[in-house]
Amino acid sequence: MNKRVTIKDIAEQAGVSVGTVDRVIHERGRVSAEVKAKVLQVMQALDFEPNLIASTLAFNRAIQIGVLMPRLHSDPYWDLPLLGMRRAQHSVKHYGVGLVEQMFDLFSPQDFKKSAIALIDQKPDALVFPPIFLKESLELLDHCVEVKVPTILVNTDVEHPQVMSYIGQDSYQSGVLAGKLLSMAMNGSGKVLLLNLDKETLNAKHLMDKELGLRDFLAQKDKNSFTVLRQDVEDFDNPERLDSLLNELLQQYDDIKTVFVTNSRAYKLVEAIQEQAQPHLNILGFDLLPNNLHFLQMGKIDFLINQNASYQGYLAIKNLTDYFIFKKQLPRVQHLPLDIVVAENAAYYVQREQGN
Repeated sequence: MNKRVTIKDIAEQAGVSVGTVDRVIHERGRVSAEVKAKVLQVMQALDFEPNLIASTLAFNRAIQIGVLMPRLHSDPYWDLPLLGMRRAQHSVKHYGVGLVEQMFDLFSPQDFKKSAIALIDQKPDALVFPPIFLKESLELLDHCVEVKVPTILVNTDVEHPQVMSYIGQDSYQSGVLAGKLLSMAMNGSGKVLLLNLDKETLNAKHLMDKELGLRDFLAQKDKNSFTVLRQDVEDFDNPERLDSLLNELLQQYDDIKTVFVTNSRAYKLVEAIQEQAQPHLNILGFDLLPNNLHFLQMGKIDFLINQNASYQGYLAIKNLTDYFIFKKQLPRVQHLPLDIVVAENAAYYVQREQGN
C-alpha cells in the first residue's frame, strides 16, 4: 500500500465512526466487543500503526515527570538510578517527555519532606522516587492521592494505593539469596554478622526486608546451626569505628565466618578493617560500584548482588512514557533479576550495566 493508512480509512472499511476507531486505539470509552474485534481485524489487515507523534500532540502539552532523588554525588549508588532516568528521558524527549528534578539530603527525612513538597508544587504529571524514609514516603504518597499524581517507586516497594508501579529488586528475596550464598560459605554452621551501614535503619524498609529474608532462610535451613548478629552503624564513614567494631566482635565471637553488608557500602568495611581479619571472613554486599568491584577482584569481597540500579531509573521513565503516550497499563510490580556477581563474571555485568 503506497499511502499511509489513516484512522479514517479504518473507519470506512470497518463501517464505524472515526471516534470509535480512536477509542479502540487508545483503549478508552465504551466499545462493544464485536465492534472492537472488527476494528482490530481491519487494522491488522491494513497493517496500521498509530501515529505516535500525533498521540503526543493529542496529550496537548509536554509530559513532565517529577523525579525526587538523593543529591547527585552524595552516595555513588544513588547516582546510578538518576543517570538511568536522564538517559531514558533523552531517548524519549521527541515525545515531549521532560524531567523535573528535585534533590534531597540522603540522610535527612526533614529535607526529603521539604523537597517533596517543592516538587509537587511544580505540578508534575507523575512522580518517581525511592521511598528511602518509610514514614515520610507514606506521607508523600498520601499527598499524591490528594493532588492526583500517579507514582512509580524504585529501589524499595511499599504498599499504598497511589503506587502505580514498583521497579527494583525483591528485597526479601535478596536477603534469602544472601542467606543461601553465605550458608554455603560457612559449610553448614556458624555466625553471620549482618551490618547495616546506614542511618535510621529502622525507617528503611528495604534493609529490614533483607534482614528478614536472610533470617528466614537460615532458620528454615537449620535454625540450630546458624546465628545472625546484627549491628547498625550510623557512623560508617569512620574507618576507625568500623575496624574497632569488627575486631571486638571477632574477639567476642570467634565463629563469625561471614559478613552481610545490606547495602552498597561493603567497600567501606573492607577499607576499614585490619588486614589480618580478611582471610577467614566471607563478605557479601550489593551493587557494582567501582570500589566494590575493586575489592571483588582482589578477593576481599566474595559476592556482590547486583540490583540493576541504573536500569531501575531507566525503566521508570520508559514505562511512564508508555503509560502517557501509548496508553499502556503498567504492572504493579516489576522485579528485576538478582544477579550473583563474582570476580570471574564481573566484567560481563559491568558491560551490561553500561549498555542500559
